[in-house]
Amino acid sequence: MGTILVPINSTMIAVGLSSISDFFNESIASISWIVTIYLIVMAVTQPIAGKLGDIYGNRRMYIWGISLFLLASVGCAFSPNVLLLIVFRSLQAIGGALLTPNSMAIVRHTVEKGRLAKVLGLLGMGMGLGAALGPLIGSVLIDSFGWQSIFWVNVPFLLFAFLSAIFIIPNVDTTNPVPLDIPGAIYLAISFTLFILLTHPHRPITYFMMGACLLTFSYLFVRREKRAPAPLIHFGLFHNRTFTSANLSILLSNFTMYAILLMMPLLMTSQFQLSTSQSGLVLSCFSISMSVAGWIGGHITSKFGSRKIISLSFACMTGANLLFFFLSDVRSISYLVLTLLWGGLAIGIGTPGMQTSSLESVDKSMAGIASGIFSTFRYFGSMVASTLVGLVLNSHILFMALLLASVLGIITAQGIGRRASVTPVSNTR
Repeated sequence: MGTILVPINSTMIAVGLSSISDFFNESIASISWIVTIYLIVMAVTQPIAGKLGDIYGNRRMYIWGISLFLLASVGCAFSPNVLLLIVFRSLQAIGGALLTPNSMAIVRHTVEKGRLAKVLGLLGMGMGLGAALGPLIGSVLIDSFGWQSIFWVNVPFLLFAFLSAIFIIPNVDTTNPVPLDIPGAIYLAISFTLFILLTHPHRPITYFMMGACLLTFSYLFVRREKRAPAPLIHFGLFHNRTFTSANLSILLSNFTMYAILLMMPLLMTSQFQLSTSQSGLVLSCFSISMSVAGWIGGHITSKFGSRKIISLSFACMTGANLLFFFLSDVRSISYLVLTLLWGGLAIGIGTPGMQTSSLESVDKSMAGIASGIFSTFRYFGSMVASTLVGLVLNSHILFMALLLASVLGIITAQGIGRRASVTPVSNTR
């Protein structure tokens, strides 16, 4: 209940931008920061939130995340101007960041190993459906009650999530009293912010200066993490081949997913002459297929193992991307729908295995930071996709890039161990 609201709120806001722009009499460029700031803050705070869960307890951070998300949602609804709306939207993103990795860590602590993939598949299906249904829910609410309703609708669900967390989620002792790496968090926040800002149009000199700053702060972050007594990201975890392969797999998978979600509406409007509402309806085939496939993937991963299912996922993606490549030549709605269904199935079926492999390859005491790293790689794939779609307008080149990503995914999946070897805490530095 808590985690499904995070993707709903990330996609539901998209249909409300024009209404918010008219209400405050601001340009769409100014209003778009409501979406951009959510992406920046979520990406920056994921690994920090996972680390906080390992330090103070995943259940406690999950409850704090629900509370902050609730207060920020009310603040968004009452915002008298765009600036305050952006501020409360940032707080909402922090709450969402606390929810996501800590919910995965709670699952890792409370679910036995044999059922982990099935439970993560079910959770992934809920989050996928939330992302898919967000625009539909948002459009209905805005047409009926105004843009403030997309924030008010969170309140009853968050109250239920808060009470259920208090009375149902077990209080597993996961605390690890070490200090939070504040300098590392600052370097990471600046690096991610600069990377996302680079995806927006600037003058050449601005690109050069921001790129130089990005390289500088990224270097400072890596150097800090290698020397810090309690780093945000334990680079020693990447010595575990399964952990590294699982995180690279979700990066490539999410890159493919977001590229399809971003480019297909443009393609459907320009080449298939579909309206915006028709494009959204057709694209929902992809999202729903992906969500259902996530649930199926959780079940078959438990039976056949992560490596086989992840390899199958990328092999199916390769086939789907080949079909996408010929889309502009065929120009058939039936062909488009079948390709989107196949692509959603291919992406969704492998996600539970990637998440299971990442979590099972580390000690339970590091489940929070492992989940944070996994979420960061997921967001990084999304950001690379949005950058590529913004820079490359030729659909054939974009689909070639997706085809290359799926082939790399097949190779990457071979690094997933048949049985994940656990990286102990003492060997992570």
